[in-house]
Amino acid sequence: MSIEADIILIQRLAAAADRAVAPYFRAQTPVEQKADQSPVTAADRAAETAIRTILGTDRPTDGIYGEEYGISRGQSGRLWVIDPIDGTRGFIAGRPLYGTLIALIEDGRPILGLISAGAAGDRWLGCTVGQPRAVLNGKPIRTRSCSGLSLARAGSTHPLAFSAAGHAAFQRVGRSVADMLFGGDCHNYGLLAAGQLDLVMEENLKPYDWAALVPVIEGAGGLITDWKGKSLTLASEGRVLAAGDARVHAEAMERI
Repeated sequence: MSIEADIILIQRLAAAADRAVAPYFRAQTPVEQKADQSPVTAADRAAETAIRTILGTDRPTDGIYGEEYGISRGQSGRLWVIDPIDGTRGFIAGRPLYGTLIALIEDGRPILGLISAGAAGDRWLGCTVGQPRAVLNGKPIRTRSCSGLSLARAGSTHPLAFSAAGHAAFQRVGRSVADMLFGGDCHNYGLLAAGQLDLVMEENLKPYDWAALVPVIEGAGGLITDWKGKSLTLASEGRVLAAGDARVHAEAMERI
């Protein structure tokens, strides 16, 4: 299967998810609490179902790992990773910065990733096969040059999302940046890839939270690793550090 065919497919998956989610946005959708106390709505389930339906027809031998319906093991060695709504809390509150995350993993590494922020009208696509590349709404993007933390614009979803030890590390990094913004979820990573932010630091992420981000950021020339500077894998502990410039990443690593 060619990567170009996969790119066409992932765009179809995103469009189907956007259509499934749209009727629920700002519609006072009932909210349930999952076992881990995270919220879930009918919109999350509808989006993942829409994606799984297409994959079941177009890529029946591929595996699927979704936040809402778990793992369906395939035979091809390829794995599609889905977060139907990243930023469900913001979605419930009517904020337009939620997004659907879709990634394709081969040999343990994400090679294709998409962030579709339907309400905001933004869609990022990144690919690391061949010449790494990333686009926002069809236009090529690159991370911006930033010589160090003191000049960096940084983002994170919420300071209370960190553990005690993680928050201490976050404070050491955060006190060194020029500006720190909270909220935004997956949108922050897309903005980093587009050169609007320079650093994003988070903890307690699952593979479906970060898999799609890797090709987008790497395709735009940035770095995304765990807090030890290692590449993210399905076995990673969920601590994520993304930077548009290697110098910012190195300084953040020193403070962590």
